[in-house]
Amino acid sequence: MRNEVVQGFSPAGRATGSTGRPKGLHYVLAMMLACASPLFAQSPPARATATIGGKTVTVQYSAPSVRGRKIFGDRGLLSRDPTYPAWRAGANAATLFKTEGAIDVGGLTVPAGNYTLYVWVKDPEQWDLIISKQTGQWGLTYSASADLGRVKMTMSRPPAPVEALKYTLTDKGGGAGELRIEWEQHVATVPIHVK
Repeated sequence: MRNEVVQGFSPAGRATGSTGRPKGLHYVLAMMLACASPLFAQSPPARATATIGGKTVTVQYSAPSVRGRKIFGDRGLLSRDPTYPAWRAGANAATLFKTEGAIDVGGLTVPAGNYTLYVWVKDPEQWDLIISKQTGQWGLTYSASADLGRVKMTMSRPPAPVEALKYTLTDKGGGAGELRIEWEQHVATVPIHVK
């Protein structure tokens, strides 16, 4: 019934398309989608995956962009998060870390399973990777009591500023790999070894 009413509706003075719907409706819907897309694209979903020593390791995250903002340190964007100095290591939902087999991440034994990644950024020049046993939460929820553990990351500078947050997982052969996080003026890495 509703379909008949919509098809039969044609306000005076408005042209309709072959479906009987006003042509302008398509234009309005297209404009709404075009305007909404940048809002959803500010921190688009992203994924990094590698097979290290026969075991698949995955990071699933949302990738925020710098967009001219100060990110790290006092009065930086991250300092406004309620979990600061624990950063959700992405945007929106918490960053998912999944391993199909037991691995060693920077000296921390991580059994097969799903975890959440956070990064301790109190000192913007020296990060600690936090692997949490808590999963499925929104990114602005953090409980230190759920930590599986923390490991120091090796810090460096990128050759050019990194606009969008980027994770890279690399298989280095022989059961070894690396997790790399790049954003703004920071690059942080930690070794991975299959157990």
